[in-house]
Amino acid sequence: MSHSSPSPAGAGGSRMPSSSASSPPLEGPALDRVTVTPFAEADRAAVYRAIETRRDVRAEFLPDPIDPALLRRLLEAAHRAPSVGFMQPWNFVVVRDPATRSRVHAAFTSAHAAEAALFQGDRAARYRALKLEGLREAPVHVVVTCDRDRCGPVVLGRSADPATDLYSCVCAVQNLWLAARAEGIGVGWVSILDKGRARAILGIPEAIEIVAYLCLGKVDQAFASPELEQRGWRARLPLDDLIFEDGWGRPAPVPLGRSARSSDVDDGVAVGVEAPPAGRAVEQADDRQTG
Repeated sequence: MSHSSPSPAGAGGSRMPSSSASSPPLEGPALDRVTVTPFAEADRAAVYRAIETRRDVRAEFLPDPIDPALLRRLLEAAHRAPSVGFMQPWNFVVVRDPATRSRVHAAFTSAHAAEAALFQGDRAARYRALKLEGLREAPVHVVVTCDRDRCGPVVLGRSADPATDLYSCVCAVQNLWLAARAEGIGVGWVSILDKGRARAILGIPEAIEIVAYLCLGKVDQAFASPELEQRGWRARLPLDDLIFEDGWGRPAPVPLGRSARSSDVDDGVAVGVEAPPAGRAVEQADDRQTG
């Protein structure tokens, strides 16, 4: 695959001049636009494949180093995330030093013990049996932070919901994660962490929020479906139970994307339901790499 940065036109169409047909013109230079068309079938399938086979990696990291050019591609993908008011509030702290990674692991250990104490009985035993981080195994850590003051006190789009800058950084995390999956790189989000200790270890100022502590590394296999699902910790919820229409708690008369005859089943796919991109389910079962 090519790793050069895509042009703004990309797979979506050709560049075209700005049009003011739908809105009054604003003062300033003309703005570039591109036509928008669906991706080719294979490209669409690749996007959905990355989404469906992305995993939270913990024990599967290989010790091989990540090529700096590849790591930069992942950070570039993160940097292309949407952000409120085009604020781009993120920074990326890359951690490679083994001694620093070991100190961060100690910050995990204290938080892990505190969380373990919240569970009782069999649930507690099952919790302690899980491996919930790969801090010492992963060769690279990336800390995604949020500078909430980057654009001053007033940010376009943030006044009604001040947390949108944090949400923007989470979008950056997901961009990185999906790009990593496409590159065969595993990612693990260490949410069980004493952030105060991590902040002190890394010298992160008090005004900067730690949004995500990520472990990155090459992998050659991963779970075919989420580990917690396979181990019976939680089951995936049915999508139709989570979709409401025209108000909270109002399920659609007919499930979204299905016809009234959707109870009829043909080859395992409900009538009226669009099948997933060709080969996606097979690829998910066969593909053992993750991101």
